[in-house]
Amino acid sequence: MSTSLAVSHTPTDQLPDAPKNTWLLRTGLIALVACSGVFAYTFYESRIKPLDGYGDDWKPIDVLKSKPAKALSGGDLTHFMFGDISFETEAHNLPWQLSALFDAGDGVFERPFTEALASGYRADADGVGPVFNMASCEGCHVADGRAAPPTIPGQALEGLLFRVSVPGTDANGGPKPHPVYGGQLADKAIDGHQSEISYQIDFELVTGQYADGTPYELEKPIYSFPDQNYGPLGKEAMVSPRIAPVMIGMGLLDAVTDADILSRADEHDTDGDGISGKANRVWSVENKDYRVGKYGWKAETPTLSHQAMDAAINDMGITNPLFPQENCTPSQSVCQQALSGTTDAPVELTETQMNEVVTYLEFLAVPGRDYLDNPEVQLGENLFNAIGCESCHRSEFTTGEEQRQKRLHNQDIRPYTDLLLHDMGPNLADHRPSFSATGYEWRTAPLWGIGMVERVNGHTRFMHDGRARNMEEAILWHGGEAETAKQRFTALPKAERESLLKFLKSL
Repeated sequence: MSTSLAVSHTPTDQLPDAPKNTWLLRTGLIALVACSGVFAYTFYESRIKPLDGYGDDWKPIDVLKSKPAKALSGGDLTHFMFGDISFETEAHNLPWQLSALFDAGDGVFERPFTEALASGYRADADGVGPVFNMASCEGCHVADGRAAPPTIPGQALEGLLFRVSVPGTDANGGPKPHPVYGGQLADKAIDGHQSEISYQIDFELVTGQYADGTPYELEKPIYSFPDQNYGPLGKEAMVSPRIAPVMIGMGLLDAVTDADILSRADEHDTDGDGISGKANRVWSVENKDYRVGKYGWKAETPTLSHQAMDAAINDMGITNPLFPQENCTPSQSVCQQALSGTTDAPVELTETQMNEVVTYLEFLAVPGRDYLDNPEVQLGENLFNAIGCESCHRSEFTTGEEQRQKRLHNQDIRPYTDLLLHDMGPNLADHRPSFSATGYEWRTAPLWGIGMVERVNGHTRFMHDGRARNMEEAILWHGGEAETAKQRFTALPKAERESLLKFLKSL
């Protein structure tokens, strides 16, 4: 007997769910691709593109490219908006993300930090102090510019401060803090606390004359501290006055490589030109190693974030991610008991705020040079180079590619500094070593923007403590390695001296 099995086959195209499943699959794939594209574009716009440091408005950059190279002091971070805001101008054509961070950092820089207040189980407000010099960055760097020393008795210190240490070094080779007063003297304190010192400035007259017989007088400041409220400073205390400098171009200096700075160093004056600049090797709090110092009057800090946060803790008493401990010494028991403003973080200035203020400083643009076609300015520049000023005030650098902001890479800049230490002679000596810097050595101060100080800040006080009442006096204070250049300046006829000063004002 044979048995047959009949099997019924239904064609695939007659299955009722096949078209529906295929349509859903295709739709899902299309949606996935579209979403991935939107995500990629958003990620590029918000994360990748900002790292280039450029937005979409290239017209200002094209205008800069039409200017003479000498006029572009800050590369394409140069601006030509001369006036009261010359030191607080944003670099052209930032993408909106960096521009927003710049504005937020400007807010952190300008606003006064406040005293921590008890509120339930926590401390509200910022936690300035307990002892401090100023409550805001802007308080010292008015309009992001240069501070001036007091000019009348009893005037509050607003941008002049005093570093202090004792013989020896700390664990990292830096200045050894004073056992009672730490590393900096605080002239202010919050309620219920006592400032560390009061100050007095007397003057010693220093006279001289130019080769043509024209006399001059300089005022050498003598500092004393009538009130030492936590005990005597003692004979071993080494005190160094420091004035708050202009803030422009700090990001560009951060982008100058250590190798480039070291290429100009000549510590033992092997070429016999009398200039023996050397780099300061300093401890990096961020990187836990030694690097070339760039910031501060003795090149004591190696990076922009280190410099900014060092100022936060020492000038304002604001703890931060790099310096999380209050600036109270072990002997200041009342100071140690003060509240800390730790509402939103374990420190008083948060990681977010640190990034904002550092971004702000990175993109502060530099005023460009003016009067390039003026014959007196041109003569002054030639004299500046001829008498040897450019040996230390190096006119040009090209930034490297190591700094975190790509916008700062490969910029041809003209800061007029070599960022090296130089012996400036006994009249300027503070007799306070700091890492590799001796008590006679100072970092070459950048000159870019120097001609705008009077317009922005209403004064013409220069040098590390503002002792020079104008640019001419600043030159006359030079000594040590700069003595020869100074003597050549004093030998110039009056008209040529004035041309050199006009050149400096053009910067």
